[in-house]
Amino acid sequence: MDVSSIAALATQMSAARTQQAVGVAVLKMALDQQGSAALALLQSAAQSSAEVAQLASNTSNLGQNIDVFA
Repeated sequence: MDVSSIAALATQMSAARTQQAVGVAVLKMALDQQGSAALALLQSAAQSSAEVAQLASNTSNLGQNIDVFA
């Protein structure tokens, strides 16, 4: 191996490390965004279930009678 091929190899390895570091950073950003979206979804589901429970307690007479003469 001559000096120029060693320098080219070192440059290629450095570029590969940089690309890998960028890929990992992008993956971490995507995971953070997914975590935030999942948390928002869970919070909205909890809020919705609380609203449904409140509506159900306010309308306790619904569903008590069945119309059998249809």
